[in-house]
Amino acid sequence: MSLTLRPNSAYALLIPTSMGVRITPLEGQPVHSSDCFRMQATSAESNVASISSYLGLKVKILTATVKGSPISRFIKDNLASRHIDVEAKEVEQGGPWGYRHQFNIADSGCGSRGPRVHNDRAGEVGRTLSAKDFDLERIFQQEGVQVVHLSGLIGALSPETSDFCLEIARMAKKHGTRICFDLNYRASFWKGRQAELAQAFAEIASLSDILVGNEEDFQLCLGIEGPEAGGKGLAGKIDGFKGMIERVRQSYPNASVFATTLREVVSCNTHKWGAVMAEGSNWHVIEPREIGVLDRIGGGDGFVGGMLYAILKGWTPEQWAQFGWACGALATTHLTDYAQPADEEQVWSIWEGNARVKR
Repeated sequence: MSLTLRPNSAYALLIPTSMGVRITPLEGQPVHSSDCFRMQATSAESNVASISSYLGLKVKILTATVKGSPISRFIKDNLASRHIDVEAKEVEQGGPWGYRHQFNIADSGCGSRGPRVHNDRAGEVGRTLSAKDFDLERIFQQEGVQVVHLSGLIGALSPETSDFCLEIARMAKKHGTRICFDLNYRASFWKGRQAELAQAFAEIASLSDILVGNEEDFQLCLGIEGPEAGGKGLAGKIDGFKGMIERVRQSYPNASVFATTLREVVSCNTHKWGAVMAEGSNWHVIEPREIGVLDRIGGGDGFVGGMLYAILKGWTPEQWAQFGWACGALATTHLTDYAQPADEEQVWSIWEGNARVKR
């Protein structure tokens, strides 16, 4: 099957996001042992966008920035370097205790010592995102969008962002834009808002064409029974995931593509990486293969970004899963959270297991 995409659209991909910065110790050291750090602009959703933007498709993000902030300038310059168009609401800082961009403080881990991540999101400007701050009719009707990617991280960030994602999903549906929803459950975001968010996530999922998540995401966001205990080993685990996806399909029949990644951590720098994707009645299973890992953060986003790029290019469903898997593997070789593919050939070489030098 193929997903029919809206023709003559200005943008292949539209993504709402809350941008921030990540600071990482050098050379894989722990945060508490370090006094020298590298700073990068980051968000899970812009990680997804970067696959398509680096490979030449038109991508736009909708976000909020702090007016006059040097961090805001740093983020905008970074997104421009990734070839991503930005439409942003500028928010007054409101003094030293007002709004700011989120900080993600993380080391990459090394060997037997796993990564540790500390999120500092107090006063996050992205929590103010609202549909009233953007002309969604212009974006979807006049400019045109082929695929909108929504993340549960933004959907659960605040009551305002929940409504924002709902309005985007409704507008996308109205104008024939395909919707990808990566559930991305975070317990701390859902605390005290379970009933409200369950209702919002269920509506977004009901409008979506592509649903992405792991077993925890589908269970805790949508109330779907998780994978049943199957036989021993990998085959039993994959059968369990297939059963769970079938239950999601029955509950959300509008969606035609369902995907989840598989990860087994051998050590911090060696993982086994795989994926399961259902498309229509067809299954595409990539059994976990060993990959080298420089920094694991962003691998799942790379998978989604690669899968969406392949869909936007009109490739076969088998290639959707393969290119997604390879982009996820590529992301783990970068110190940035996002993959920066040089070209399609580089990604396909990763899929083929060809790490020979190219001259």
